Amino acid sequence: MDFSVLTDHLPEIAHGFLITLLSWFGGIMLGAILGLLIAIIQLGAGRWVRAGLRVYIEIVRATPFLVQLFLLYYGGPALGLRLSPMAAGLIGLGIYGSVYFAEIFRTGFLSVPRGQIEAAHMLGMSPRTVIRRIQLPQMMVLILPALTNFTIVLGKETPILSIITVPELTFVLTGIGSETFAYVETLLALCVGYYLMAEFCSRLGQRLESRMGRYLGQQSSGISSERNTAGART
Repeated sequence: MDFSVLTDHLPEIAHGFLITLLSWFGGIMLGAILGLLIAIIQLGAGRWVRAGLRVYIEIVRATPFLVQLFLLYYGGPALGLRLSPMAAGLIGLGIYGSVYFAEIFRTGFLSVPRGQIEAAHMLGMSPRTVIRRIQLPQMMVLILPALTNFTIVLGKETPILSIITVPELTFVLTGIGSETFAYVETLLALCVGYYLMAEFCSRLGQRLESRMGRYLGQQSSGISSERNTAGART
């Protein structure tokens, strides 16, 4: 084991890890925004719009991410769409993640009891207040574990971007391994890098889940107080 191979190429490895993090966070943000829009449209749109979105979701879920990335990067120029490797990688991760985020968000919206929403309207709460104080807090607590798990999964899809020459961590470390034949050291460093990403995401999800649970408890107490006050006035 000669770890000097890694220390000698530390700036390149750090840059590759930064590109991996940027790709990961960019894919998460794009996928989550698209997924939330898809979930909201599915809940309120007509039958044909919902059917079209369902077809989109099933196609993306049924095809490997590598195939989608190849179609976007190598097939895009045939349609006049020329993207840099980084742009294609971010868009590809966003499209791939959007369908999974959409299903998670849709399940979260449907899991909030309808009776609570109706009771909040009867108390005189505005629709915006109902969303902010009733739906979103409960939904986020319920779907946060699923969001955390898929975020980790999406992070482990970033090595595929190396196939289209995105200079992320896998691309850099496999290149170093090919040059120096130090495959054990470089692959071990690669495993450590992705382990750190997954561990960070897991612990962040646990902290957010705990905070959201306490926030939901406070909101429930506030709503109960409002209900009691309204009852006393009646």
